[in-house]
Order: sequence, then structure tokens, then C-alpha cells
Amino acid sequence: MSRELLVVQRARKSFQTGKTKALEYRIHQLKNLRRFISERQGDITEAVRRDLGKSENGTQLFETLGLEGEINLALEKLSEWAAPRMVEKNLLTISDEVYVQPEPLGVVLIIGAWNYPWAITLQPLVGAIAAGNAAVIKPSEVSSHSAKVMEELLPLYLDKDLYPVVTGGVSETQELLKQRFDHIFYTGGSAVGKIVMAAASCHLTPVTLELGGKSPCYIDKNCDIRVACRRITWGKFVNCGQTCIAPDFILCEPSVQSQVVEEIQKCIKEFYTDNPETFEDYGRIINQRHFKRLMALMEGSTVAVGGASDESQCYIAPTVLKDVTGDSKVMKEEIFGPLLPIITVSGVDEAIRFINEREKPLVIYVFSQDNKLIKRVIAETSSGALLANDCLVHFTVSALPFGGVGNSGMGCYHGRYGFDQLSHLRSCLIKQLKMEGVNSMRYPPHSAKKLGWARFFMLKQVNVCRLRRMALLATMAGLAAFLVQVKEVKYPNSVQRGVKGLALLSAMYCFTRL
Repeated sequence: MSRELLVVQRARKSFQTGKTKALEYRIHQLKNLRRFISERQGDITEAVRRDLGKSENGTQLFETLGLEGEINLALEKLSEWAAPRMVEKNLLTISDEVYVQPEPLGVVLIIGAWNYPWAITLQPLVGAIAAGNAAVIKPSEVSSHSAKVMEELLPLYLDKDLYPVVTGGVSETQELLKQRFDHIFYTGGSAVGKIVMAAASCHLTPVTLELGGKSPCYIDKNCDIRVACRRITWGKFVNCGQTCIAPDFILCEPSVQSQVVEEIQKCIKEFYTDNPETFEDYGRIINQRHFKRLMALMEGSTVAVGGASDESQCYIAPTVLKDVTGDSKVMKEEIFGPLLPIITVSGVDEAIRFINEREKPLVIYVFSQDNKLIKRVIAETSSGALLANDCLVHFTVSALPFGGVGNSGMGCYHGRYGFDQLSHLRSCLIKQLKMEGVNSMRYPPHSAKKLGWARFFMLKQVNVCRLRRMALLATMAGLAAFLVQVKEVKYPNSVQRGVKGLALLSAMYCFTRL
């Protein structure tokens, strides 16, 4: 038997003991994961520096801070997320107990990505642990130093049978994909995403695919272009452009193209100095294969800013390209590097057409002071997310689902969305063996009269919570009327007014809760 098969079997056997169903156990593992991040920050930072040339502060800002936030949120909200969820009933089930019960799926496979090797690999793990699953963790072999640290140190903090780390390359991943999982969570490119989905289909395993694509960035000529370019520069060149939600290209009118280039050039100098190659907060391309791919993408386009490179260091300067069209080489695939093409359009109409003629992106960026224009782009396009007047920051909001649509992915995570994605939301209805007269309408023989009663009982939805609030309002109103009657015998006028005021406030409060 292969190593991968043994790992999966051990994880399933451990899951079947039922110990992950206890919230206390999940909380203990989440706290251990948080302790791992805190105590091993130095090891994590050094691994990311060797993989991507990222600074210590950059690693904390873009890798571990968000991860700690996800863990803290899960610890705070876990009892609420895992609790039965009451639902509306119809008249036929009004006396029954009807609810949704989240339950663990089983053994989850998490395949991480190399560009943010800790955040992207371990954030889904937070959801898997919180939902009560076992999880096999496969970090990307491309970020080899991070993968090695994860393999060596994570088992010292988490249950090594329930949450094993499997390292290796393509062959190891292929062997893992042959095994039966209860869910597969993959982050990476769409080409491999199709392979993952095909492999999952052999076992009818559901998948979450966090892919990418070419995320457009439209700049309205009437917006504050200086501020817009400042935020775009940050969003594009952080992590040397190797971010799945980085702006892939700019759409703007010809009249503002020169200003956009000029402002971005100023921001590059401000953020990364005159020589980004020596600046500690400007990283490196992950390897020479990706370096050569990126250099080839620039062919046929005019370099407006940057363009310097050093293959031995896997360094490419922050680069802006102009004279780019939809047919240019750089527009044929997701860039995933520090190249920012500018395509000129006649206005928002052409921008929307340009976006809609291509695959649905992971995110659309719009910079405009016109709220109607922003809402129009929302209404007339489709993407995993839309962010107006900033870049990347929607990833930090745990209350927003993060994921793609169409070619940019399926499924989502973050916060409760991650918990639900890796849970089975089980429908539960508990009926009493009473009121058989009402139930008889569904038994044969079926008649027009029975159909009429069935239509009434089954199609009439009942909001039980609303009924309870209405009952509370009626009770408070009755109590207020009683107190008003009592005051006429026992209380002076001043107290009478207080009683009336109290009764009125109580009634108003109950009304607002309807």
C-alpha cells in the first residue's frame, strides 16, 4: 500500500472514533493551531523568506495575521455555528421540531498553493477543524521550504493522525487524488483544478476550487486618479504580483492613460524606492520556470515603467505595459506576476463588454466616485467578488464569502462560510405520533377535498419566531392594560404616568422585534 493510502486510512479510522464531534476537542485543536503560529513565527518567516523573498513584517501581515483572525473568530463563534438552526414551518409541521443540524463531512483533503503557502493552506484547515473533520494537508511542493517546516512542526501541535501533512510533488498528489475523500479543497490554477475535479468525480466527492483568472480593474476618468493608482499599485505588486486576486490589467480611457502611468510610477518609487531589487519588502518570483513564463508574456507590449530583470535572482521589477490589446500575449493567461498591462476603452460600456466577453474573474475592481456607475458594473457583470475603490481588502472580511464563479472557481470559505462549506447541513424533522386526523389528508384514496386541505396546510408558511414575538406583544399589552387598571385604585397620578410610559415602551419594543 502507498504512503498516501495509509495516511488517509489512518485519518479515517481516527475520525470514526467520533472524538472530533465534541466541540471541546475542536476548540483544543484550534487553540493548538494558534499556538503553533505564535510559537513558530520565526520558522514560518524564514521559510517564506527562502521561498518568496518576503520580509518578516510582510509575512506577518499577509500570512499569519489573517490566519490568527480566522482562528479567533472560529473559537468565538463555534458553539453558535454548530448549534441546530431553526427553520420556518408550514401548518402541517407547526407542532413538529424542524431544524438544520451541521455535522462533519469526514476526511477532507486540502491542497494548498505556493504564493501564500501558510495563509492559503491553513485557513481552510481552520474551517475543517471547526466543522469536526479530519484533514489531510498537502502543501505545495513549489514553496518547498514552507512545506518542509509544515511537515516537521505542525504534527507537534495537532493530532498527527487526524491532521497529517503529506509532502511531495505531482506523483504524490496524484496518488492522494486516487483515494476517497469526503471533500477536496483545492487552491491553484484552473488547469489543475479540472484534474482535481475529474479525480473527485470517481468517488462523487464534492470539491471547493479556489482558482484565479484575469481580474480586471476599471478606472473611471472622473475619479481621483492619484488615490486610485496608489491603491492599485499596492494591490498589484504586493508579493511581487503573485496574488490570485491582484488586479490583472487596467481598463481606462485613452485621455487618462498617461496620467495613470505617471501616478503608478510615482507610487512604485514611493513604496519600493528607486531600486526595488534591493528593497526588503519587494519579493521574488517563486522559481525560474515562472520567471521565464513572465518574461515571455511581455513580448509584443511596450514597457512604460520598469521592465528590469535578473534571472539568477528571479527578480522582475514592477512593470507597467502599454499599447496592449485583448489579443496581446500578456492577455492570454493569468499573469500572476509584477506585470500590469493597460488597455484603453472608450468608457464603461466598452469596459463591461470587454469583461463579459471573457471568463468570469475572481474579482472585478472599479474605481469611481459615481455610485450609479459602480452599481451598474455590479448589475451587468459576474465575478467571484466586486470591490470598488480599493484592492484585495475584501479578503480580510470574514463576514464575506471568498470564492470564484465559473472558471474562477466554485465554493467559498472564510468565517462561517468555511464552516458551512466543510459541513453537511442535515435536515431534521421530529414529529409526534399524534394528530393523525390532520395527517390523514395525505393517505389514499386522494380526493379533491383532501387536495384542498393539503394545499392549505402545506403551502402556508409559518414563521414561528414571528408568532412568538406576536404572542409576547399580546402578553405585554395585556399586562399594560392590567397595570393601568390597578393604578386607578392604588397609585397617585405621577406613578400612573410612569406605569403608562412603561407599558408604552414595552409595547413599542415588542413591536420593533416583529
